[in-house]
Amino acid sequence: MEKTINRVFVNRTDQYRNRLAVEKKRNGRWEGATWRQYYDRSRAVGLGLAARGAEKGDRVALLAENRLEWLYTDMGTLGIGAVLVPIYTTLTAEEVAYIVGNAGARILVVEDPVQAEKALYAARRCPHLETIVAMEAGTLTHAGLISFAALMQSGLAAHRADATAFEKKARAVAPDDLATIVYTSGTTGVPKGAMITHRNIMAVIEALDRITPGYANEADQAVPFLPLSHVFERAAGHFYGMYKGITASYAQSVNTVLDDFSEKRPTIILAVPRVCEKVYQKVLMQVAQQPPWRRKVFDWGHRIGVRISTLREEKKTVPALLHLKYRLAYALIFKRLRRALGGRVRWMTASGAPTAREIILFFNAAGIQVVEGYGMTECFAPATMSNLADYRIGTVGKPLPGVEIRLAEDGEILIRGDNVFKGYWKMPAETEAAFTEDGFLKSGDIGSFDGAGFLKITDRKKNLIITSGGKNIAPQKIENLFLSDPLFTYFIVIGERRKFLSALLTVNLDQAALIAQQQGIAFGDAAELLDHPSFVGIVDAHVAERNGHLARYETIKRYRIIKKAFSRENGELTPSLKLKRNVVQERYAGLIESMYADA
Repeated sequence: MEKTINRVFVNRTDQYRNRLAVEKKRNGRWEGATWRQYYDRSRAVGLGLAARGAEKGDRVALLAENRLEWLYTDMGTLGIGAVLVPIYTTLTAEEVAYIVGNAGARILVVEDPVQAEKALYAARRCPHLETIVAMEAGTLTHAGLISFAALMQSGLAAHRADATAFEKKARAVAPDDLATIVYTSGTTGVPKGAMITHRNIMAVIEALDRITPGYANEADQAVPFLPLSHVFERAAGHFYGMYKGITASYAQSVNTVLDDFSEKRPTIILAVPRVCEKVYQKVLMQVAQQPPWRRKVFDWGHRIGVRISTLREEKKTVPALLHLKYRLAYALIFKRLRRALGGRVRWMTASGAPTAREIILFFNAAGIQVVEGYGMTECFAPATMSNLADYRIGTVGKPLPGVEIRLAEDGEILIRGDNVFKGYWKMPAETEAAFTEDGFLKSGDIGSFDGAGFLKITDRKKNLIITSGGKNIAPQKIENLFLSDPLFTYFIVIGERRKFLSALLTVNLDQAALIAQQQGIAFGDAAELLDHPSFVGIVDAHVAERNGHLARYETIKRYRIIKKAFSRENGELTPSLKLKRNVVQERYAGLIESMYADA
């Protein structure tokens, strides 16, 4: 029986051996590894780390983008019983130093010269950091670093000396041993290290397999593009993919992902809502550029697709005539979306935040079922997930097998199960505060169950807006409504203890340029439109149109356009492209106050 991810790795290697396991596109070329090579290289890294002093329970930090060496370091570290601490490459040197110091990492593996600078900064502040390993040869200009190749060579030498050393260490790892410490984003207070055990990992991947029987297998192809440092990609992509024997072809970057999809033709895509929104908005932009007759054809087909998707969701029979119309609509419209994603995608995720119903219906009509789910770092990603055979759009599915969920009196979602983490590293008080007296994890999210047992997320508990008039408002519902308009890329609702709701928003400049051309508004650079009175009037009209779908107290009375795009690099977005609400509100506090100056 497989009780640790180490045992899964051994078994899949024995099962698939010379079949391609993983590959990564770098500089326009795919570099890959069979299952046997994947295991052998991970073993070399693991024994190399052991040769540098890493023992069971020691922390090994990893600071790199997605690449094969990331995977080798992960599985090598876990194989010797050590604990991997993934770090986002977008973090500052100070943030890296804090995590390395808090985790007490003895070894730090980095990618390139940029990350090496952060590592050296951390080394000057963390005396326990003994070794810095550099993946890229050009990084070795820094004194005191050792190369990844040298690390693997020492591991190979250790294997030649004792061919059973790695396997002995891997077998000695127990289900309740710590596997990884994943640090939260730290948008409020200092980052907290969530301690994830092998039992947590196995509970998640086995539960995912039970709710999607037959929907994922060794014949599947994935093209991962979310960062492996993010718990969702590591759990549902890396470890679950390994569990099912799925071939993973890691995209060169987020910017090249559509080209990589076209080349590798994935059957499964792990995405977050923002990715679905961007694809949907791109489709609508392309349609807007078509002649009127083509737009009418699209509108007709879109309506047919929505009807079909709704009937499927409700498990109702599709009338024969409607089915014939759908076949025509699919050929004219939806097949193009499917082709843009490689032509073979059966299902994709949109987990981590709510997704507008109209977007999900659109993808479903194209034969790409969108799977919604809910979870958090402390659950090693998922706690609930839509079942492909039984789902309700707008919910996050039912609890995973083995997961118990109840609601507190105020609606807070409480979670208990083997997927729930061990606690926060070196933070006993915070760990105690994270649980109820009977052992349920306090999620900080507000939700409700419908009559069929599907969970619906209302909002983050701390994000709920209470206006000065006493109205309780969930901003995510409003934000999702506005984000289904291709003109808006980000939208954040403001209104806590205020008389009315306002918003900060960013504009899709490509869509803005298209609208301006259609309206005969002269401009040079699209960014100029954000100050053009005629275009601002168009934004007003779009806001008014969306307001028409809301209750009066939910409508946006005033807004301000943010002219600089939000980004991960500026600290405004999480790695899964969610907006850091607190950071944005603090950064644009003056702009927010200007909307209430005369209120």
